[in-house]
Amino acid sequence: MAPAVRYAVADAIPGARYLELPGPHLPFVVDDGRAFAAAVEELVTGRLAEPDPERVLATVLVTDIVGSTGQATALGDRAWRELLQRHDDASRREFERFRGREVKQTGDGFLATFDGPARAVRCAAAIRDALAPLGLSLRTGVHTGECELRGADVSGIAVHIAARVGAAAGPGEVLVSSTVHDLVIGSGLEVEERGERELAGVPGSWRLFMARV
Repeated sequence: MAPAVRYAVADAIPGARYLELPGPHLPFVVDDGRAFAAAVEELVTGRLAEPDPERVLATVLVTDIVGSTGQATALGDRAWRELLQRHDDASRREFERFRGREVKQTGDGFLATFDGPARAVRCAAAIRDALAPLGLSLRTGVHTGECELRGADVSGIAVHIAARVGAAAGPGEVLVSSTVHDLVIGSGLEVEERGERELAGVPGSWRLFMARV
């Protein structure tokens, strides 16, 4: 059918709109039919379909300085700022060494992602050991799960779980979820079970383990 005829047909149908999609005449062959389904949804609902967020499997590492408020008060603003800078520099050196990606700073800590849980756990231990001579103690949580990409940021339940696991850690501890525990079997990492915990805002109970590194 010639383009002029197609436009004329669309104009003759009340409420119709002419839309031409790329590809063959089999709409579900191209991009699994997503463009076709989105066009139908927009026609029926009057709203443009929201694109599915991109999701990736990643290991999430969350760190936090123990007792940071008390230390900041005792040291004063200037000394605390200088100590925090040394904390930041040491953390970033270990992220680079273990091929982690710094996502953002979270108060007095970091959120980073890794493509492997064993590297994330070893990185957490390396940061802890690097900061000990500075008089800083970390609590760290590690979890592996699907994350939503939001530009350079990540979000989703996996990030919340990592943060809650970290909040359950004691000073100097690297706590991991049962997911990480299962994934690092055979990696040479030793872990000690810490029992089941309820994580705030996360359904169910979770078995937690302390990495012995």
